[in-house]
Amino acid sequence: MDDTLIHKGLREQLVEEIRSKGITDENVLNALRKIPRHLFFFDRSMEKFAYIDKAFPIESGQTISQPYTVALQTHLLSIEKNDKVLEIGTGSGYQAAVLTAMGAQVYTIERQQEIYVRTKALLSSFHLPITTFYGDGYKGLPQLAPFDKVILTAAAPYIPRPLLEQMKIGGILVAPVENGEQQEMIRIKKISDTEFEQTRHGICAFVPMLKGIC
Repeated sequence: MDDTLIHKGLREQLVEEIRSKGITDENVLNALRKIPRHLFFFDRSMEKFAYIDKAFPIESGQTISQPYTVALQTHLLSIEKNDKVLEIGTGSGYQAAVLTAMGAQVYTIERQQEIYVRTKALLSSFHLPITTFYGDGYKGLPQLAPFDKVILTAAAPYIPRPLLEQMKIGGILVAPVENGEQQEMIRIKKISDTEFEQTRHGICAFVPMLKGIC
């Protein structure tokens, strides 16, 4: 599918809308400009909604994240070029693509086999430097640790200990975490093997993070 001048114009409008909502990090905004979100919709009939700042369903009960949320999580990660990033929840691949546009090396895990197979093929067709894995995100990727950054794209009831252990000292984890009946965006910085600094960044809405594979 083409990335036309119309798509690029709609993307620019979306970027300005996200800027108006408080995301002013130019590196993040430029990454959103680069990545054609419409190519990450599994159902091509949904393409007309690609540059609306909303989440939309893909399949298997999953969604392609709202662009503002992608921008917020990316901003909170403080991505630097060549950062080694672990993503929990590949989904459509859009968030991973935005991270690569920031210069990150992304390793991403998806627990739903149907989505994993489809998204792996899509990302391969774009020749993006993203390595995909089919597995349980609660376990992370110990064989490839440590990571500079970790991002969860589904709401966890708690932060799995293996993910904290697989972060470098000074590393950052960003995740939506269940807080009663709500979800809250959390940023955790690893100060030492036993010390973590946590900040909160507002209420959010994500599909739940589930254990195991299917």
